[in-house]
Amino acid sequence: MAGRGSGPDFVEALARGLDVLACFDAGRPLLSLTEVAAATGLARPTARRLLLTLAELGYVRCEGTMFALTPKVLRLGTAYVSSFGLWDVARPHLVDLVSKTGESSSMAQLDGSDIVYVARVSVPKIITLRVDIGTRFPAPQTSQGKVLLAALSPEELAATLAQPSRSGLPPFLPRDPADLAEELRAVRARGWALADEELAPGIRSVAVPVRDGAGKVRAAMNVTVHASETSVEKLLDEYLPLLLRAAGEVSADWALWQSRPHVELGGTGNVAAAG
Repeated sequence: MAGRGSGPDFVEALARGLDVLACFDAGRPLLSLTEVAAATGLARPTARRLLLTLAELGYVRCEGTMFALTPKVLRLGTAYVSSFGLWDVARPHLVDLVSKTGESSSMAQLDGSDIVYVARVSVPKIITLRVDIGTRFPAPQTSQGKVLLAALSPEELAATLAQPSRSGLPPFLPRDPADLAEELRAVRARGWALADEELAPGIRSVAVPVRDGAGKVRAAMNVTVHASETSVEKLLDEYLPLLLRAAGEVSADWALWQSRPHVELGGTGNVAAAG
């Protein structure tokens, strides 16, 4: 993983440390030194120093000969979400939507060619894929991803799709570019996207955009159902109108949050304006 930087200010040691954190996931919560070295492509002595440094900082813990992440890692993700104010704004609307539909609802943003979940309110259902905050899925196979891809310019879309997925899932068959472009045009025109068992069998979802104060699509919000329980017709006729209303309320509240008067007092008593 290491060795990707080419700029004069690229810090290889930092990149390697982040690689170590990224090699842990739901399928590999405990890793040995040898496994970390193999997953990151680092020499064992380098991997060992990085793991011990991360342990001293509180991001990794040692369990005998194995290593695991600690809850402190969550600060890295929650700091990002909190900086946008999106979770605080979206939470009551997600909760209300889930109470009306009885189905899980999530929000995701685009990162390369993947979507990354940044907010979620779930209900206990048997699903084939586990979803948590920070989970990544390939964008073209998801309703939220289609909404976010549809908001890109042709140049941005081509550059985004050229990036390999970092979801960790087996590669999907590539979508025909013309077919995907046609679907994204339809998504852009109607304001919502459907994914019908494209990501995994049994998973069906519909998603709509969430916009910031300038009207730019910054996230996507969905309702996910099990295909054996909920038809496409019910998803679109009953749940989509509720989702559209909830996403519109999130967008409106987020615009108000972004326009709030706000100042921060510096350590020396100086007042610094913050947007």
